[in-house]
Amino acid sequence: MSSPFLSVIIPTYNRANVLEKCLRALQSQSLAKESFEVLVVDDGSSDFTPELLKKWTEGWPNLKALHQKNAGQGNARNKALKEATGQVILFIGDDIFAAPDFLEKHATFHQDHPEKTAACLGLTEWDPEQPITPFMKWLTHGGPQFAYHHLMPEQEASFWYFYTSNISLKKDMLLEDSFDPDFKAYGWEDIELGYRLMQKGLKLIYTPSAFAVHDHFMEPSSLKKRMINVGKSAVLFQKKQPDVKVLPTGFKKYFLRLVSSAPFLVLAFPFRRLYWTLLTKRYLLEGIRSI
Repeated sequence: MSSPFLSVIIPTYNRANVLEKCLRALQSQSLAKESFEVLVVDDGSSDFTPELLKKWTEGWPNLKALHQKNAGQGNARNKALKEATGQVILFIGDDIFAAPDFLEKHATFHQDHPEKTAACLGLTEWDPEQPITPFMKWLTHGGPQFAYHHLMPEQEASFWYFYTSNISLKKDMLLEDSFDPDFKAYGWEDIELGYRLMQKGLKLIYTPSAFAVHDHFMEPSSLKKRMINVGKSAVLFQKKQPDVKVLPTGFKKYFLRLVSSAPFLVLAFPFRRLYWTLLTKRYLLEGIRSI
């Protein structure tokens, strides 16, 4: 039997219910089932993820379940890369639900762009079947989540958009560079890899027709932990890539610390977006200072 064209890699941690919806969407694709394989890496889950994967692999020959002690998303993806047999690697999250032609769109992109350096960035939006709050809308239009609205279809995107929730590239590129295992906390491990790959000629093309939805309800109370971890990872990124300035310094650092020290001053309804922005800066700086 010939190898599949696509290898879909999904790291997962304690989200068995959502993961099952993700797998159902992949099993209902327009792309022929023999054309792709799915590798799910259980990153040390303590829920019923192992049992779920055991059940699914029994009925799906091209689904591989891998397990490791909790070591972060980047390390989970690296583990799957060693087992992947496809020419093209597609990274998604366990809370990403693919449109029926999702895999076909990614496969078609790479058939149309066979060059080793071509990569496809698909579009991910909030799942409309779940509540989408003003906070979640802000996250993707001004906040620290996806920023697709800055991109033009079929145009090249920078390494800042190396979103591993919906991105595919040739396996040959990843044989030379993979995720840095030093990134354990949330954030930056994908951007850092994207930066290294683009130094070697990777061209990331925004292809919104490769569409999926993101089922991950988020509320303002989640911002603190998230941004503190992002701050910690930003320090590591700066050490790894000193040419890319990501840490605030001098007056900018002082100004951010000053304006983010009392965000409650703009808590009134018309200024919620500013309030959330200031909280983001405050927690980011807290994470940076903790290193």
